[in-house]
Amino acid sequence: MKNHLANASYGILDYAAYPLALLVVAPFALRTLGVAQYGVWMFANAALTAGSVIASGFGDANIRHVSLRRGMGDWPNLLLSVRSTMGIHTGLGALIASIAWLLAPVAVPHIAPSNPQLQFECLWSLRIVSLLIFVRALETVCVSTQRAFERYGVAVGYSVLARMLSLAAVLFPIARHSVVVLMLVTAVFLTASLILQFLQLAQLLHTVSLWPAFDRDTTRTLLGFGIFSWIQAVSGILYGQADRLLTGVSLGAAAVASYALCAQLAQPIYGIVASGLHFLFPYVSARSASHALPSLRRPVSLSFAANFVMVVVGAVALLLLGAPVLVRWGGPAIADAGKPILPLLIVAAAAQALAVTGSYTMLALGRVRIVTFLNLAGGAGLLLLAPWLLPRYGTEGVALARLCCAPFPLLVYIPLCLLLFRPARTPSHATSIAAVCEDL
Repeated sequence: MKNHLANASYGILDYAAYPLALLVVAPFALRTLGVAQYGVWMFANAALTAGSVIASGFGDANIRHVSLRRGMGDWPNLLLSVRSTMGIHTGLGALIASIAWLLAPVAVPHIAPSNPQLQFECLWSLRIVSLLIFVRALETVCVSTQRAFERYGVAVGYSVLARMLSLAAVLFPIARHSVVVLMLVTAVFLTASLILQFLQLAQLLHTVSLWPAFDRDTTRTLLGFGIFSWIQAVSGILYGQADRLLTGVSLGAAAVASYALCAQLAQPIYGIVASGLHFLFPYVSARSASHALPSLRRPVSLSFAANFVMVVVGAVALLLLGAPVLVRWGGPAIADAGKPILPLLIVAAAAQALAVTGSYTMLALGRVRIVTFLNLAGGAGLLLLAPWLLPRYGTEGVALARLCCAPFPLLVYIPLCLLLFRPARTPSHATSIAAVCEDL
């Protein structure tokens, strides 16, 4: 239990440190950069998050397969799994980074339509983002492997430090009026963090080479699970970042600044729960090869109870305190623009967060297709509704579209309950969790 609590704490730190620090520096950044450049910075961060997740969507597959092999003591195939994941992420990261580089000039006229200086800042910020997408794709292999060993503290240390230092750059005089400088500083810190994480991972695996490998059988196994987790990651980006990207392209940098602050304020409801309970994924995965199915009921039930309490406390706190906080961070103008948006985003984030326990458990049991389908349905719904509601209701319409699509992931509890609580066939039938999942 002590180890689980520690991993939960590190998971929350990994998620919460950056967005909370971003909110802390937001008032200073707004005053020094101005609303338009702040909007460009938020758009660049959203593009980096979206591109990084798309380029590194096989991290969950790596966690599951490394956890399974660790549980079986199969060290040679464990190392091969890590190197094969490195190969997948190297190719996918390079592809997504190249696409992002080519699309940067296309996005600039929509974000900064009539300001040459702002267009320059936007173009080169997005091009730096394209390079960072590749860095983050490789970093995910290191982080996911450490998490598969249930070493969350090691996994998040350098990553959190690099992101904190990159945010602190907004306080430097040279960076106070240039988003490009901010992104360059971010690139330096993230690259240094990646090098240190490679050294740590090589030490953990007792190897001198983490060179990408493309073993046919291992890569095929990773792709079999990973293609669905990748689709799920893409759908998560559609739900988590597409609203800001659509707002920026449709309404410009100033509009996305207000919406982004509201989204950042609501996002911790889901993010803290998802990061805090992430240890459930490798925990269940490592035990799914040998443990009996009834042994899962208690930890999953306790996890859901913690999940529910965290969501209720977070949502109520933000509904009561969100508006005053928004005034202090963004000023009266941004707070007035965000007043009708914030409650919608809070409720949407709460609904999404309630599905965390069910999603992690089903992923750990190999039922990735169900989770993927539900998340994809939510992301597709947002993409269909937001462009229709945005011209009619502005940013409030985007928030309403997000709320309408939030309940889709909650449907994961229907197959999970059928899996965990179905009657046993015979009292003497000892079936492993993995076998039951395959049978279903």
